[in-house]
Amino acid sequence: MLYLTSDNFPIFVPFGVIGFYRYLWYIIRIIASFTYQPVPLPENPTYVASEDVTIIVPTIDAGDEFKEAAHSWLKGSPKEILIITEDKMRAPLQALADSVDPAKIRVLTVPFANKRLQMAHGIKHANTDIIVFADDDALWPPTMLPYILACFEDQKVGGVGTSQRVQPTGKRMTVWEVLAAFRLTIRNIEIASSTHIDGGIPCLSGRTAAYRTVILKDPEFIHGFTHDYWLGKYQLNSGDDKFLTRWMVSHGWSTYVQCCKEAELLSTMKPNWRFLKQVLRWTRNTWRSDLRSLFMERHIWTAHPYVAYTMVDKLFNPFTLLVGPCLVSYLVYKSTVSVAEGGYHLPWWNVIVSYFVWLMATRTAKLLPHLWHTPEHIIYVPAFILFGYYFSIMKIYALLTLHETGWGTRAGIGDPTLATEAAARAPSDSLGSSPPPSAGSSSSSSGPRAYTSALEKGGSPYNAGNPFHGGTSFNAHAPGLNIPTARTAYPDSGMTPSPSSGAAFFPANSSSSEHGHGSGSGSGYGHGHHQGRPVELRSMR
Repeated sequence: MLYLTSDNFPIFVPFGVIGFYRYLWYIIRIIASFTYQPVPLPENPTYVASEDVTIIVPTIDAGDEFKEAAHSWLKGSPKEILIITEDKMRAPLQALADSVDPAKIRVLTVPFANKRLQMAHGIKHANTDIIVFADDDALWPPTMLPYILACFEDQKVGGVGTSQRVQPTGKRMTVWEVLAAFRLTIRNIEIASSTHIDGGIPCLSGRTAAYRTVILKDPEFIHGFTHDYWLGKYQLNSGDDKFLTRWMVSHGWSTYVQCCKEAELLSTMKPNWRFLKQVLRWTRNTWRSDLRSLFMERHIWTAHPYVAYTMVDKLFNPFTLLVGPCLVSYLVYKSTVSVAEGGYHLPWWNVIVSYFVWLMATRTAKLLPHLWHTPEHIIYVPAFILFGYYFSIMKIYALLTLHETGWGTRAGIGDPTLATEAAARAPSDSLGSSPPPSAGSSSSSSGPRAYTSALEKGGSPYNAGNPFHGGTSFNAHAPGLNIPTARTAYPDSGMTPSPSSGAAFFPANSSSSEHGHGSGSGSGYGHGHHQGRPVELRSMR
């Protein structure tokens, strides 16, 4: 190839720069992922799974894999597991739940299958400080919940994610499952490095993610979550994890990811070509969410600049990747033309072989963290290369079809608009039908900062002059030093108060974040605050 460059060296310079740039940043990510450290378990934990954790599992067709997953969740001793399904699936899922642990597992229903409405319904019935969302096939190690809860010792943390691996559906992985495993290995490196570099992450994966209940109980969040529209007219059902992650950023909460064996879940993937449908759905969700984060909400630029950079990089990635085969095609053509007529010296087959060797070497190096543990998967590197080019074309197709909001891989999930309307007609305990906060109401974005300052000066949050007294709004979404418990923050939700040594006035709904914005999801809901309610400030155990 060096001999080939002597024919027309300048044409190779920009491609060499692109290659150097991409692999330089990959090396930086590798170094950052190796220097990343998970949050260790505290000696005296504030949160205990048996008292403070509700697991919410939205599903419509859980099978035998649900039993195995449920047993793995119960090893962490959560207070309760809520299975949320559609009305017609209640009986079979109740039978499954009863066969595992009827004392700890409850089955609740919504009129129609809609993941976001199911999640919202589960939030309504949760009465613990922490909610963990999980897929119905997510297998956890026994140490999962303690390691997740360790991150919440930092009261600025609002959401926590985990690392992931693929669980084979059969005795051996299919090529589709291996491709998924390659992708998850790369993802684990990316989220560990971004967490280490600037504390951010593009997405807290919905396979398993934990959040503070006080954030999710906010009526503004519920309304935005269940009335999320792309371009104002295409209602979204999937992409729930993207919405939640953006909400954390736009409302001033930190996130963290526990990338370690103690908090690494196993998840099944489609073992056949339907895996491509999954990838297409994920890709559309990524396009929508990243475009919103970068150009509509824009909090990501200041909160997590490195994550913003990775999002921009992904916007151009499919185009830069396709430059390679385009250049090789041009070189092959030039190699078939005689030198006297302006052709190149090397024969066409030399160009193709050189390119293939380069691809095999670089892609194998990129997959070394995976191949180190499963070297037998090296035979799938060529399939990974082909998938990479297919994925680039798919990303462009996904960009042009962002109006397609269907699930794609699960039957029974229909029009999200019809499901939302059905929920609105249902009894009032469906959170998906909650109205948005009153438009035009005022709220204070200085509440958490003023609260933090008062505590640092040794003051009391109960003084008449503090920002919570006299009806001034406190921002429930941005983090302060003390987080109210879910059991008392929303007394109308059916929760029972726990013993309290004191109470401060805390509004049932405050909408403006530290940055003065909502989620920017395009749902058009307003911002405001409501009359304060007494709330316990959680004491450290």
